[in-house]
Amino acid sequence: MKKTISYTMISLLLVTSLAACGSNNESANTNANAATDTANADTTNNAAATNDATTDNAAATEGGDTKELNGKVVFLTNRTDMVDKEYTDYEKRFEAKYPGVDLQFEAITDYEKNEKIRIASGTYPDVVLLGGLIPNSDYPKYFAPLDDIKFSGDIYFKDFKSFEGKSYGISSGNSTVGIVYNKKAFEKAGVTAVPKTYDEFLAACQKLKDAGIVPLASNFKDKWPLGAWSGDVPTIIGGAADHQNKRKDTDTPFTMDNVYGKSWIIIRELKEKGFLEKDVNSTNWEQSKKDVAQGNFAMYLLGNWVINQVIDAGAPAEDVGFFPFPADNSGQAKAPLNPDWFYGVNKDGNVEAAKAFVQWMIEESGYDEFAGFIPTLKDKQPKLAQLAEFNTYNPTYFEAVAGDDAATQILNKAQIDQDAVLQEFVLSKNPQAVLDKVNAEWAKAKKQIVK
Repeated sequence: MKKTISYTMISLLLVTSLAACGSNNESANTNANAATDTANADTTNNAAATNDATTDNAAATEGGDTKELNGKVVFLTNRTDMVDKEYTDYEKRFEAKYPGVDLQFEAITDYEKNEKIRIASGTYPDVVLLGGLIPNSDYPKYFAPLDDIKFSGDIYFKDFKSFEGKSYGISSGNSTVGIVYNKKAFEKAGVTAVPKTYDEFLAACQKLKDAGIVPLASNFKDKWPLGAWSGDVPTIIGGAADHQNKRKDTDTPFTMDNVYGKSWIIIRELKEKGFLEKDVNSTNWEQSKKDVAQGNFAMYLLGNWVINQVIDAGAPAEDVGFFPFPADNSGQAKAPLNPDWFYGVNKDGNVEAAKAFVQWMIEESGYDEFAGFIPTLKDKQPKLAQLAEFNTYNPTYFEAVAGDDAATQILNKAQIDQDAVLQEFVLSKNPQAVLDKVNAEWAKAKKQIVK
């Protein structure tokens, strides 16, 4: 479903005051924002007071009574970087509110693959993150409905992880995808204006390369950062977010002239022109954040969630910018609007305490601000100043749609790793052969799923 959001409407979603540009991302210290905060304080405080009165150290039961929350709650997380740091603070704060609960964090890498194995084996903890590899129809087998969590306001993507009228996932935060860039690197290379067309983008990349700066950090070897090229750039190119669902209707979902081929041709061209890392097979995610912060690399094509990580790696907040990726020469700014991972609750775990933790993460933890997210609560404005800059380009936003079970099942049956296919496409001397191979795998699986 296409959703065009005007500047006024999206300000509630994406924008802090333009005067906030240049402040550190934790707070936009302007009189305008202070006034806004003051105006909203009564509503926020009243909602918080109501929430505290009804949920503090208690959870609602079906009969309307309350019971004390106790026992252990384990959250399986992908944020290995927060272990012994922010998670330590979260544990202390949550347990202060719910003293009968022992909150623990378990961080793993290669999250979606390992989580899927654990869910299949029944060894997953109380709270997990839901990605896109589990069909919605399977959620009742493993997870508890979350419709009874009483948030203080409306939330984004409430029905995204639903089946038969019940919701099984709550978005941990939301984001758009574009070019995160180091303003000092642009200045050094003589790039005086943000590119608004693909040709202008290539010209900027050439100037950066000539100045001895790596234009775009792809993190090719790490693979997962390439997901934007399989999910978001196709949305930008096609002007719609349902392209992955439509694949169930064809035996050849990956072609040179459709949104996937056009997206992958772009990153292939960037590599061939020397606009990516010198050796894409030896990239390093953690090091890349430092390189972007220091201006050795100029840009990322990623979501706004990476901005705070670049700042934490040493970049002054005012030196980090964000603009829509110009995937064509139309001059029209376009961008996706996506949920991030969804919180899911193990139906056989400590369900009520786990639900309290999910609500606390959304309403009280501050994780959305730490992660640089667009908050899940619709009436909560983001604090990230770079989102305000992004919106000055008046992008048309295309809101993500829920996955189609048949398309997901075909992908799983074919065991297609889209990001791995993209890697092969970029490096192959015969990229058409790569598409032919993956299409054959898709068509074979489709025959078994779609009758």
